[in-house]
Amino acid sequence: MKNKKIILTGDRPTGKLHLGHYVGSLQNRVKMQESGEYEKIYIMIADSQALTDNAKNIEKVQASILEVLKDYLAAGMNPDKVTIFLQSQVSELCELTFYYMNLVTVSRLMRNPTIKDEIKQRGFDKSIPLGFLAYPVSQAADITAFDATEVPVGDDQAPVVEVARELVRSFNYHYGETLVEPEIVLVKDTKARRLKGLDGNAKMSKSLGNCIYLSDDAKTLKQKVMSMYTDPNHLRIEDPGSVKGNVVFEYLDVFSKPEHFKKYLPEYKGLKELKDHYQRGGLGDVKIKTFLVNILEELLKPIREKRLSFEGRDKELKQILADGSKRASAHAAKTLERVRSRLGLEFLQKQ
Repeated sequence: MKNKKIILTGDRPTGKLHLGHYVGSLQNRVKMQESGEYEKIYIMIADSQALTDNAKNIEKVQASILEVLKDYLAAGMNPDKVTIFLQSQVSELCELTFYYMNLVTVSRLMRNPTIKDEIKQRGFDKSIPLGFLAYPVSQAADITAFDATEVPVGDDQAPVVEVARELVRSFNYHYGETLVEPEIVLVKDTKARRLKGLDGNAKMSKSLGNCIYLSDDAKTLKQKVMSMYTDPNHLRIEDPGSVKGNVVFEYLDVFSKPEHFKKYLPEYKGLKELKDHYQRGGLGDVKIKTFLVNILEELLKPIREKRLSFEGRDKELKQILADGSKRASAHAAKTLERVRSRLGLEFLQKQ
């Protein structure tokens, strides 16, 4: 079991996926899918977890499930090579979560920096839903159910996966070697791990409305890029500008390649020369934003077109989730059987 390389990752269905999801995880998942290095790759649409802060807005969760699946397929995920499943359809995960709750304290969960940030962001204050507070325990169940050896995540989710690693060590210490401790896999490009929002906010977020969605059409993409936060003191073209904190240049750091300059800005040798010109003055925001529009349109156009090909095919999409959930449940059942045995929960089976 330990020699196998298995991945578990996924997303909450609370809306369509955006550019931050793509550079932070989706493009990396496709590379892993095609690498041939992994025995199994599980991609979870976490609808149950989405209810932890959307229990009174289930319509949003339900409406987002197939939207997320279409984003996956459009980005290059192949259900013949990976298992894409719906969390709510794998009942073993709920039982594992219940058992794992005994191995972590409330104070440990409250210290988690991701939980603290999200509690503040959602305005929970003192009225924290128990399910939301305990979602790192649920994630531990998701990860261990499939014997995942690696969990690709963004910076913000790394502390959550660390809880899973602690739970695995605690379980194995008290009950014997049973669960696989996963490694946290971060995207190498630190700026891509946490792509800034269009407004300069530290994170691109659906709830903050500062996203470029994978499904945005060309007109919407251009409008959003043209509204991007740059240098508020760069009022005239001749003014020196700052690239620090300038969202357009931060995106160019992530997305621009030498071939883009040859194609769209041949008067510049590369990004350094473009930055130098902007910093000394004489280069307007419209020019650099137009350059970024061309780069992003080149990236998103094929994704957008492939995504459109799945419109009106809900029956096929649901079948992909049904087949994947069946395979996922079969794997999780084996893990649950090991866990129940270790916990002495097979009393009636002992005759």
